[in-house]
Amino acid sequence: MSKLIPVLLAAALLCSPRSARAQQELMISQYMFNGLFLNPAYAGSHPYAGATLLHRSQWVGMEGAPRTNLLGVDAPLMEGKMGVGFTFSHDQIGVSRDMEMAGQYAYRIRTGRASHLAFGLKAGISMYTANLGDLVYWDTQDAVYKGNIQNAAVGKFGFGIYWNNERSYLGLSVPTIYAADGQLTADMAGAPEHYFTQHYYLNAGHVLELNENFDLKPNVLVKFQPQAPPEVDLNLNLLFKQRFWLGAGYRTGDGVVGMVEFQISHLLRAGYAYDMNTSQLRHYNGGSHEVMLGIDLGREPIMIKNPRYF
Repeated sequence: MSKLIPVLLAAALLCSPRSARAQQELMISQYMFNGLFLNPAYAGSHPYAGATLLHRSQWVGMEGAPRTNLLGVDAPLMEGKMGVGFTFSHDQIGVSRDMEMAGQYAYRIRTGRASHLAFGLKAGISMYTANLGDLVYWDTQDAVYKGNIQNAAVGKFGFGIYWNNERSYLGLSVPTIYAADGQLTADMAGAPEHYFTQHYYLNAGHVLELNENFDLKPNVLVKFQPQAPPEVDLNLNLLFKQRFWLGAGYRTGDGVVGMVEFQISHLLRAGYAYDMNTSQLRHYNGGSHEVMLGIDLGREPIMIKNPRYF
């Protein structure tokens, strides 16, 4: 199947319990505009319903490289006291595929004139497939690679906390705090007790008003997984006339990111991000591309009075 070691590493990323598991959870660069994909407490944080479509092609040019498709929908309930959301994701890495559907619920507490603290829960089901027999490997005695996994159903549960006001936000989440993957690991000889592991996300951002035309938004995302070193995303975005975002970011140990977002109308917004690796992996791929389309189903006066900063 593969002829290059880096290709095999990409293909095996999710298929071997002993390999790096840093990408079991979704990896996106435009997270600061799509908090629902990271934190269930983000649901209902705007006074209108919204939906996002996102596609990410990672490590373009490498066989077996990750490809991700996402759909997220959320809306407020009970005059903003609660929020609900739904996410759908399809993640493909090498010979493995993970399709997940999940619902989110958030309970929001007012902490100030324009600030809220939300507690969120996530419950969903993941259909996991891994054609391990398609891998090219050297250890022919390793039983982990002897069989395939077809549409294994895994129940997943997550939790998050999210605070925000008009210009700032702070969130902490564990998208998969528990996964009912006992049958999945039972089907993988030599696998650990749990295949899906807990990932912790801490993110924050603030919008600084420079003048009547420009706003500046620094934001940070810290990702931690017990079996891997912590990873930090540092980003800086400049907003021009509340319509056009231009940003740049740095991901520790991995690469740099450039991104743009345009508020096409009070209903539609579109974004694009390009990641370039700074590690040795840059010699084997053409970077990563991410495109996004957002629909905000709010009334136009709301959008004019309170532009979408995050």
